[in-house]
Amino acid sequence: MEQETLNYHRIAKLVAGVDEVGRGPLAGPVVTAAVILDEQNPIDGLTDSKKLSEHQREEFAKEIKQKAIAWSLGRAEVHEIDDINILQATLLAMQRAVAGLTPKPDYVLVDGNRCPKFYCPAEAIIKGDLHVSVISAASIIAKVARDQEMQQLDSQYPGYGLHSHKGYPTKQHIAALEELGVTPIHRRSYGPVKKLL
Repeated sequence: MEQETLNYHRIAKLVAGVDEVGRGPLAGPVVTAAVILDEQNPIDGLTDSKKLSEHQREEFAKEIKQKAIAWSLGRAEVHEIDDINILQATLLAMQRAVAGLTPKPDYVLVDGNRCPKFYCPAEAIIKGDLHVSVISAASIIAKVARDQEMQQLDSQYPGYGLHSHKGYPTKQHIAALEELGVTPIHRRSYGPVKKLL
């Protein structure tokens, strides 16, 4: 599949892959990454970040940052998610990630079934994080960045278990919300949080 995609875009010299992490959690930002890989300096074994261990993701993230032509992070904050909804916030974060790339790509491949508007042509690829290495690279960079941020937030908001569940709606997280209350990093538009307000 990857070969087909890249052959189809032979006209594009610089292809960026884009992916997000953090649409499902009750807390924290949604984080996106955009990556342009260097075909002359390949990285073996890239795949969907969810199929890798935490250690493997961190090692890959270092290698991607060293070898990529460019990489950039984008994000949308909790208040933006609550204001414009998670889908629109994710698309906005993707635009921010691509805007941060230097040099600029002339084609963008996005994981999923829809693309935001970019200044260049783009294409959404379902399960792209599994099949297209430049999207896999973006999924890894985004996941590592968000996980590290949630670990830092855990020390600011102890008792919620953010270091382990990363803000996702686990039983532990819901129980902590019921006991300790809603914090500024919780998404008020999400059902389990809204119910407690």
